[in-house]
Amino acid sequence: MFDNPAKILAPYITRGMTVIDVGCAMGFFSLPAAEMVGPEGRVICIDLQEKMVQKLYRKAKKKKLLNSVEARVCNRDSLNVNDLENAADFVLAIAVVHEVPDTASLFAELYGVTKESGRLLVIEPGGRVSEKAFKATVDAAVRSGFTILENSGTRRRHQALFQKISEKRSLYSAEIPIEIH
Repeated sequence: MFDNPAKILAPYITRGMTVIDVGCAMGFFSLPAAEMVGPEGRVICIDLQEKMVQKLYRKAKKKKLLNSVEARVCNRDSLNVNDLENAADFVLAIAVVHEVPDTASLFAELYGVTKESGRLLVIEPGGRVSEKAFKATVDAAVRSGFTILENSGTRRRHQALFQKISEKRSLYSAEIPIEIH
């Protein structure tokens, strides 16, 4: 479903950043992100399955990336990231949102961990997620406070990039009047 993860992430991740990868699995995106942030940064990898987290650690050790990787096991109701308020420069949610029963809670947690001006990249598989369902995902992210920067995709995948801008809400938000200059 995905092209080269480094190519997908390269426009968004730089050395020294703190990145959170939600639904990291065995590190398909986490490990390239760890290479990009370098030893000055860190990638916090979160997954529901402990076995996935263990495999990710083994891969990170083999690639000598353990200093840049922290992995956590979450539960169905929470990412367990209360200690990471405003910590992330960049958050990934790739092929995971469609598996979460409460997207409003997920995006509220992601908003809380994202720094001011930090970004969130959501990618969902086109074969599993309809355009209508992805629009609902985008709307849920906007309702949580994120501003949408890009919304694109192909038949193979839907993709949206968001930013946390507290003082300015997205034009997608129905509660905020649209200002035209």
